Amino acid sequence: MKPVRVLVVGAAGRMGKTVLHLAEEDPAIDIVARCDLGDPIEPGMKNCDVAIDFSHPDAIGEICRAALDQRKALVIGTTGHSEEQRRIIERASQSVAIVFASNFSAGVNVLFWLTQKAAALLGADFNAEIIETHHKMKKDAPSGTAKTLALVLEAAQKRQIPIQSIREGEVVGEHRVIFTGPGEDLELTHRAKNREIFARGALRAAKWVVEKSPALYSMQDVIGL
Repeated sequence: MKPVRVLVVGAAGRMGKTVLHLAEEDPAIDIVARCDLGDPIEPGMKNCDVAIDFSHPDAIGEICRAALDQRKALVIGTTGHSEEQRRIIERASQSVAIVFASNFSAGVNVLFWLTQKAAALLGADFNAEIIETHHKMKKDAPSGTAKTLALVLEAAQKRQIPIQSIREGEVVGEHRVIFTGPGEDLELTHRAKNREIFARGALRAAKWVVEKSPALYSMQDVIGL
């Protein structure tokens, strides 16, 4: 099989650089273009099979327009989108295949699944809260992952879930879901040890989505949960 041709948007950022580094070791991936702030997206989109976006939420309109023009799949790992920006992604997914995830780690996506199951099994007697910690340079708070966890819990518990966001040091990412009940607590925790887990997941999603019909997919779809 031919390698999947990939455009990396946000190539100069932390995640973009990690994606590029891991792609060098993956014979199933061919990085055919890269762009960053101020670079035109259209030329790279024209020559790729799929674009991986780890850039800035404000770039999503241009990215989706280019993907629609060229009918190319997208893997969107950028977080912090507004409601209108999310609607842009949803509309684009009617015409091209998109994997949109707040976190591309396999472990975090299992955490989403376990959180849903725990909330359903524990019931209304247990109150949930989320504590998330990231490096001091992370701009959005709460994190996209924490917001996803909150949505999972709110759907099950029918109440707003408190989120505590901590920004300190060089912490790659830690998410804790704490269930407090009568006489006992249950805690689910995921700790990211390096950024490669997110880049590896994004590359996995890129290889998966190029064969899919237009729709909005999650990382849980990619790993089969």
